[in-house]
Amino acid sequence: MKIQLVNVLIVKSVLDTVLVATIAVVVYINAFPPRFHGWGEAVVQEQRIAGWAVNHADPWERVEVQLFIDGKFVGTQVAQLSRRDVVAAGWTRDEWHGYSFGVTDLSVGEHEARVYAVHSSRNGERYTLQMLGDPIRFAVTEDGTWKTSHAKAQRRKEESDIQIFALHLCAFA
Repeated sequence: MKIQLVNVLIVKSVLDTVLVATIAVVVYINAFPPRFHGWGEAVVQEQRIAGWAVNHADPWERVEVQLFIDGKFVGTQVAQLSRRDVVAAGWTRDEWHGYSFGVTDLSVGEHEARVYAVHSSRNGERYTLQMLGDPIRFAVTEDGTWKTSHAKAQRRKEESDIQIFALHLCAFA
């Protein structure tokens, strides 16, 4: 009798775990849907952060995006500017998914911009943000102009630094 009770309790525990895990996954996917794609970059000549945002669950929807620089909210807008390159790359069916934020009054030095897609759930009761692309790093110089290096170039430099470090270790081994 004790062995049957132990087996029943083990089965119940496994079923409880599966139920709780399923609920957690459903809630996570509802609150943080992995359906937004996009990219942004610093347009140094115009001192703008520009890019595109697409909701793959609803490709015709215009996505609301928010810009944060150095962790501070800068602005919000709907991504509805023409971006034919996004259509040509196969990310969407129409060209009206671009955004462009004019940025002024930044201090001299390094800055990091992040663009987020705004997602509402529960009929607008809850809002979550999903970052689009990589952080955008740029610098403001003494004369007020911007300088930037793209995220891919930054990653390549970091990877090459790691490879050079590994080569140095091999040379001394």
